[in-house]
Amino acid sequence: MSFLNAIFQGLLQGFTEFLPVSSSGHLSLFQYFTGVNSEGSVLFSVLLHFGTLAAVIIAFWPTIWALIQEAVLLLRDIFTLRVTKVKPNSKRRMIYMLILSCFPLLLVLLVQDRITALSADNSILAEGVCFLGTALLLTLADHAIPGKKTAKTMTGGDALVIGTAQLMATLPGISRSGSTISAGLIMGLSRSYAVAYSFILGLPAVLAAGLLDLKDLMSGTGAAASLEWGPALVGMVVAAISGFFAIKLVNYIVNTNKFRIFAIYTAVLGTVVVILGIIEIVTGNAIQGFIVGLLA
Repeated sequence: MSFLNAIFQGLLQGFTEFLPVSSSGHLSLFQYFTGVNSEGSVLFSVLLHFGTLAAVIIAFWPTIWALIQEAVLLLRDIFTLRVTKVKPNSKRRMIYMLILSCFPLLLVLLVQDRITALSADNSILAEGVCFLGTALLLTLADHAIPGKKTAKTMTGGDALVIGTAQLMATLPGISRSGSTISAGLIMGLSRSYAVAYSFILGLPAVLAAGLLDLKDLMSGTGAAASLEWGPALVGMVVAAISGFFAIKLVNYIVNTNKFRIFAIYTAVLGTVVVILGIIEIVTGNAIQGFIVGLLA
């Protein structure tokens, strides 16, 4: 892997992780058409995700720090049996809602093998269909009536719907940020709170997934040995920096009611990828081989 390649993938991960267009789908397409599918490339993808996690922590640090402090107080109240006697403030209610939104992800354990198979198969048809699914979600959110719900007023039902949207985003091509922000807007969350809730909700999910992938990869010997660490670390830093700016951009776009831009983009991309996927199935991956040859 060259430094230029690592920088490009870092930019791709940083922007697409937070822009509602699906980072996993874009990285899958990039690695598919460049012929990069080794254990080292999977480990590199994990490192890129850690880079974008750093971007979320930096962008929302005041809120995250306040939630950490409140979580400590919550644990104290649980151990002193005072938790039911304390009226939850907005920070504690947000913690409750975030926990509730994480429950649907437990269903991933039942279908994890099938999801992995979709991501690692020799066709991009699944990614194309999922891109179209992202476009549909973004379109529904774009037509949703503006809401005013925040941590004080959102309900457990809202949290479960957003959590279910995050569950759908485990598929390659379904945007995690796009689906969760869309679900929040559809359920009546205020625009700024929907963005903050979506990105903070992604922290435990992306961290857990990254650590599990890292554990599986490091259990063997090929992943770390096949990775070029210099370019990989540069890519991770680039992902963090570009991710930070992408978060700011998403917040601006959502608050200025320009979500439809991404609905159009993912609809067009999904249509093109579906067509290419069908052609590849018919022609026996001729397109992939042609593009890999051009980029070699």
